[in-house]
Amino acid sequence: MNEFAFVALGSNLGDRQAYLESGLAALAALAGVEVERTSSVYETAPVGYPDQPFFLNAAAALRTTLSPEELLQGLQEIEARHQRQRQIHWGPRTLDLDLLLHGQRTAATATLQLPHPRMLERCFVLAPLCEIAPDLCHPCTGRPLSAYCRELACQDQLHRAGALRFSA
Repeated sequence: MNEFAFVALGSNLGDRQAYLESGLAALAALAGVEVERTSSVYETAPVGYPDQPFFLNAAAALRTTLSPEELLQGLQEIEARHQRQRQIHWGPRTLDLDLLLHGQRTAATATLQLPHPRMLERCFVLAPLCEIAPDLCHPCTGRPLSAYCRELACQDQLHRAGALRFSA
């Protein structure tokens, strides 16, 4: 089945922009994945563990034939190739790729939660996602994601820092 999926990208170590762009290129190179759209890049303060550099964040809309589990595995392999270290929960990272949505699917397993469990609380996820999919609704609540973005006053919590340079 060919479905839309949405992925959040983040980086706060090294050349953050280069990590995002390299991660996006690796994502586009996965068999069964086509990158349809990408958001602007946003600079955001860290969440959860404040003693770290600011992040660059973006989102990508994909068309994929991969199952959610296969796509998640691909994302984790890309992170590993980009020297992602998981030493501090919500700590600094070279590249973070989070599977936010995969069609209208829901899942709650030890390794996969769909929709992403904290996406509705995070402006650094909602703002880029709403930029590329303004009419997208949450699969469980049916509410537009833009409504959550407005309620969190996301426009006041981050700013655009540029664009992703990417060619499919």
